[in-house]
Amino acid sequence: MTEPAPGAAHATPLLFTPFTLRGVTFPNRIVIAPMQMYVAKPDGLATDWHFQHLAKYAIGGAGTVMTEAMFVDPVGRNTYGDLGIWSDAHVAGLRRIVDFLHAQGSLAAAQLHHSGPKSGRRRPWDGFHPLDETDAARGEPPWQAMSSTDHATTTGWRAPRAMTIPEIRTLLEAYGQGARRAAEAGFDVLDIHAAHGYLIHSFLSPINNDRKDAYGGDFAGRTRFALEVAESVRRHWPADKPLFFRLSCVDRLPGGWEIEDTIALARALNERGVDVIDCSSGGIRDMTSITQFARTRQKLKRGHQVPYADAVRRATGIPTMAVGVILDGPQAEAILAGGRADLIAIGREALYDPHWALHAARALGADAGWSRWPPSYGWWLNQRETIGIDYEG
Repeated sequence: MTEPAPGAAHATPLLFTPFTLRGVTFPNRIVIAPMQMYVAKPDGLATDWHFQHLAKYAIGGAGTVMTEAMFVDPVGRNTYGDLGIWSDAHVAGLRRIVDFLHAQGSLAAAQLHHSGPKSGRRRPWDGFHPLDETDAARGEPPWQAMSSTDHATTTGWRAPRAMTIPEIRTLLEAYGQGARRAAEAGFDVLDIHAAHGYLIHSFLSPINNDRKDAYGGDFAGRTRFALEVAESVRRHWPADKPLFFRLSCVDRLPGGWEIEDTIALARALNERGVDVIDCSSGGIRDMTSITQFARTRQKLKRGHQVPYADAVRRATGIPTMAVGVILDGPQAEAILAGGRADLIAIGREALYDPHWALHAARALGADAGWSRWPPSYGWWLNQRETIGIDYEG
């Protein structure tokens, strides 16, 4: 890992310096976060929508572009519109996207996922509630969700079925095969989604996991599944490529998972080949990870999850990725300069501004002559700037 000292003087802003993990060098510290589009074909295949959605971020200067969460098992899907990586048929469509990202100079990252107790629901603009007979009538019948336990964790949701030990073993292999397919598609970075009340988080949180076997009870039991997922993925993922692990670092609820638990788990994950902790929060009892804020009438604050990335990094020395209401280049630069994270994930701000990375470079004085923009854009923009604009004319 190459790492500039916090506070050191740099001709280039830290946000636009390279970062090396294993055999992969990140062109800059900007990672487009996974964002679900819910527009996959019914069999989980990628479409032209996914291509254009991800392609524009590479054109927009992001060093790393991550897919939305891709499901290792169709039973684990959030909705019928989710991307899959549960079969070899998914590889070709993903490879097309990866090749384009690489051609623009960006790394291609993928995220593996299983929704667990939150599986089988409508798309968010249709309410995000569990599928019912109305949905079945239009060709999208509900299915039985699986989780660490057999009780509903979200108000108004159907109870999932507790996974058996054989089912856990089968799913561990599905995660490994998902990693193999991601490698075959050419991805450079892999992230495991273990946050926001989904399957892996449902095992981790003491609020949710009441199992009496080896996958429940104390910290060792509740973390067993997460660690075995990491081991399975690492066995199938190339040794020279980095592996991330997304955690809800705190449950934000009494008696829940706390930052001290995350720090302990991060160390164990690192021993099993995880290179970066992707630091998020919440979601164990709520429909989404930010529903809690709406329910309690709290406003999201700038960088509200950065303290978790900071705490994990300082306690363990393991690289972290910060995410959550990081709005502009100067804010991202301050996080890096303060030694609070190693990578910056941008999500909804990238939806609003696909050229977020290029605009950040200009705000930080790192884009003289529009040189970071694709020549097809930069040449024209530089010409306009050189001529100048009479805004009063």
